[in-house]
Amino acid sequence: MSNGAQTNYLTGIDVSHYQGAVNWREVKGAGCAFAFAKATESTSIVDPEFAANWSGMKSVGLVRGAYHFFRPEQNAVEQANHFLQVVQLEPGDLPPVIDIELNDGVMGGALIAGVGNWIDTVAQATGMTPMIYTATYFWNEYMNDGFGKFPLWLAHYSSAPEPLPKGWANWTFWQYSQSLSIPGVSGAADHNRFDGAQSDLQALTKPAA
Repeated sequence: MSNGAQTNYLTGIDVSHYQGAVNWREVKGAGCAFAFAKATESTSIVDPEFAANWSGMKSVGLVRGAYHFFRPEQNAVEQANHFLQVVQLEPGDLPPVIDIELNDGVMGGALIAGVGNWIDTVAQATGMTPMIYTATYFWNEYMNDGFGKFPLWLAHYSSAPEPLPKGWANWTFWQYSQSLSIPGVSGAADHNRFDGAQSDLQALTKPAA
């Protein structure tokens, strides 16, 4: 992995209901190789656009991923099971993602244990290594350096994906902008880069049975 020197990154977007209905054929035509969609939040919330986004990404041949917006004050295992009930991963899909960007007043060991419990539950159920979405400033304030074995999806809106959160030596995905436009999406969309080639992206995905 080049971790910064590479300029020809694979690109993709991530969406939730805030983007409304997405024309995934136009997104693919604009050069995206992958996309993520919000699936769930807390223990009962399902993103109202997830089903359409999940099937839409697959229908146009995008490598797709789904994320859970983690609420630390809610039971982590229940949140993981909620995600697992909503998201049916298939061969070729990216690893499940935990989006951890709020602490909701939960601190220290309780927060760290909750994130770990979500990851462990989802990993056991899917056989995949979950990915962590976070920002360096948040992670360094509230979390520890014990999660570096999990792929990192870094939220950092600048010209370079650094500094990395403690525990990581490299990143896998980098959300570098929240405010770019792309055909197929009305309004702004989150834009991402993948640190690797198409073969590396495919190697991350769920293998065929």
